Amino acid sequence: MDLFVPDVLVESCTTRQALERLAAKWRVLLIYSLLPGPQRPADLRRRVPGITQKMLTETLRGMAEDGLVARRVLKAEPPQHVEYELTELGRTLEKPLAAICEWARSSGVRPMAPAD
Repeated sequence: MDLFVPDVLVESCTTRQALERLAAKWRVLLIYSLLPGPQRPADLRRRVPGITQKMLTETLRGMAEDGLVARRVLKAEPPQHVEYELTELGRTLEKPLAAICEWARSSGVRPMAPAD
């Protein structure tokens, strides 16, 4: 069987569109944070240092629109309580992300220096 290599340079390429969505700064970190199971937004903020409430909300909203996470309302009346969890589609990213982690570990990729 021949390996299919998509033309990711074409804007309409679905592979390119998927890569662009996953390349958003916080998405992969939130996927990792949600792998153990459903999380409330406050827990996600603690697990992902540096993310603001605004970015967390925007990123989770976009991930829900893409079908990667599901939002569940635990308490509808104010103050509202919600939690997020990976959908079946979101869970399919676990193995590809694990492969990237293994590649980084085995290839000797060094940590980036902290930004000044």
